[in-house]
Formats: sequence, C-alpha cells, structure tokens
Amino acid sequence: MRKHHLAVIGGDGIGPDVTAAALTAVHAAAGKFGFAVETTEFDLGAEHYLRTGVVLDEPAVEKLREHDAILLGAVGDPRVAPGILERGLIVALRVAFRQSVNVRPVRLYPGVESPVKGVTPENCDLVVLRENTEGLYAGGGSTTHAGTPHAVALQNSVTTVAATREIVEFAFRLAERRRRRVTLCHKTNILVHAGQLWQDVVDEVATRHPDVEHDYVHADAMCLHLPTNPGRFDVVVTDNLFGDIISDLGATVQGGLGVAASANHNPTGSAPSMFEPVHGSAPDIAGRGWANPAAAVLSAALCLATLGERDAALALEAAAASVLAELPALAGPDMGATTDELGHRIADRVATVAPAAIGDPARSLVRALA
Repeated sequence: MRKHHLAVIGGDGIGPDVTAAALTAVHAAAGKFGFAVETTEFDLGAEHYLRTGVVLDEPAVEKLREHDAILLGAVGDPRVAPGILERGLIVALRVAFRQSVNVRPVRLYPGVESPVKGVTPENCDLVVLRENTEGLYAGGGSTTHAGTPHAVALQNSVTTVAATREIVEFAFRLAERRRRRVTLCHKTNILVHAGQLWQDVVDEVATRHPDVEHDYVHADAMCLHLPTNPGRFDVVVTDNLFGDIISDLGATVQGGLGVAASANHNPTGSAPSMFEPVHGSAPDIAGRGWANPAAAVLSAALCLATLGERDAALALEAAAASVLAELPALAGPDMGATTDELGHRIADRVATVAPAAIGDPARSLVRALA
C-alpha cells in the first residue's frame, strides 16, 4: 500500500481546529482510494516561540525535510510582534525548502455566492502563481535614525533570472494542462528593471510553449479586471508582493478567505511542499467551532494532487465544495455546524460525491497539478 508521510503544523488560533478537520477528510480519502497517511505533529508557532524564544531551528527544519509534504494551519498571535512568526516560520520554510511557487486557486464553486456581481462558476476558475522566495520579501533592508523625524527606511527587492524562470516554466506547463493562457502581472512601467527581467523571461519561455498564449497586465489594472472579468484569466504569474495582494483579491471574488486554499510548491521535488489555508489564525474564535475548515481541506486536496493521488484529490475537492454549497453562511455560528462537524461531513461525502457534480474534472486545478 502506498504511504505518504505528512508533517503537521497546526500553528496558532484556529489553525489546529481547521487542520484537524482537514485531516479527518484526508484519512477518509485515503481509505477510499487505497493509500495510507502517516502524520507527525510539530509544535511550532506562537506558544513554542513564547516558551523557548525560538521560532524555528535547524533540527526542526531537518526533521520536517524528512516528510513528503507539510500541512500548516495558521500562524499569528497578538502576543507576538507582527513579522516574527510570519517571517521566522512561514517565509523561512519557503526559502529553506525552495518552495518557489505559491499556488493560489481562484475558483467559485457551484452554490457559493461571490460578493461581486456577475461572477459565476462558469467565469471564475483561474490560478495565481506567486514567486515565493524573492522580491521585497527576501531583499532585506535597514532603518537609520529610527524614532526621529529624520528616520530613513530602506527596503530592498531581489529578482533573479533563475527563480523567475522556474516559476514561469511552471506557469506555462500548468497552462498546457488547463486553458493554454498565461498572463504576466507586474509594473513594468515603474519597476523597469525587475519588470523587464520578468518580461524577458516570459518571452523566452514562451518560445518553447508555442501552444500557450501569453499576455501582460499591470498590477493595478489587475485589481480592476480580476473582479469584473475573472474569465479573462487562466494562469496568472507574478512576483511575491503583487501575488500576495491580488491573490487575496481573488479570494474575495471566490467567496472569501474562508474558502481560499494555497500551496507553497517545490517544483523540483527536492524538499517537501507546504499547504495552508489563506485565512489567518483568528485567535478570537479559536476553539469555538466557528471556523470553516473548507480552505484547509481544499489545501489538503492540493497536497494529495502533488503527491500523485489524483482521484483522491478530486474527490476531496468535490466533497468540500458540495458541503460549502449547503451552508447558510461561510463562517461563524451561522454556518449551522461546528468546525469538527463540517470536517466529518466532508469526510463522509468523500465516499459518495462525484467530482463531476461541481464541474468538469478535466478543468480542475488539482487534476492539472497531479
């Protein structure tokens, strides 16, 4: 029997709650499709940092490296200054494991209402690929004369051909398995050096993928086009900062952060990839059963896809989407069920749901990733 070893970082706030619900569904999918999942819990996050003063050390990194993939719940706690956990854990793992491609699906499922008028399941099915290891997030910086009227802050950005080519190649290969269209999103009219490097790489890679169309849109224009005409896009590739922003806009278009999944993907397979829901840790509702686990389940579906479990991933996606369609609300007590109850409802649905019930499985991102 096939066996997959998953590292589990529940993290902070609602992270452990939604992760537990997602694992319930994952084990149901494993049972139905004939493979096993073995999990190892890692105590990383705010409590670990407050107890030890360490966010992430090298022994933990090496233990995580031994696993096939990582499931992460959420990170963030008001007792810890912003940036310490986010940069010290999430960004550090992305860099350590060369998870250079952040995959953010933007799909509106049947029965889920978008807050944007005119958006339907038929015209909202795209994916944003965000370069995950460079840009302003990795360039460092400095502040001089801090706390005075003469303070000066410098924040550097780094863009390399190697990392840019890696994600652009991934974008074109993914587009070949989808609707054969790649859109570069940047600010080439202002960030002329980095922007030109991105455009040069896209033009060069495009010559090796003649069946894939490619175009360009400025990041600010994307904020207009994405909510008003999401059907224009198939695979969007962009840098770290722009991807962070426009993928959250995409989450709103598809119904909210509570249904938004993501993958931090190592495209070479040299280290484990990491899968996490996009929403935050929401410590104010932790343990109350008000968190929707759908995004964590959908992230787990991306995980199973990259591990080669295509049919299980499709079933898990369809199960989560079908349960979402039945909820009177997408978060809070108005959902009509607790986080744990929804996890079991999705797990039960895995055995009966047909992936075609939520749309053509051939168009699913999880199928393309598998």
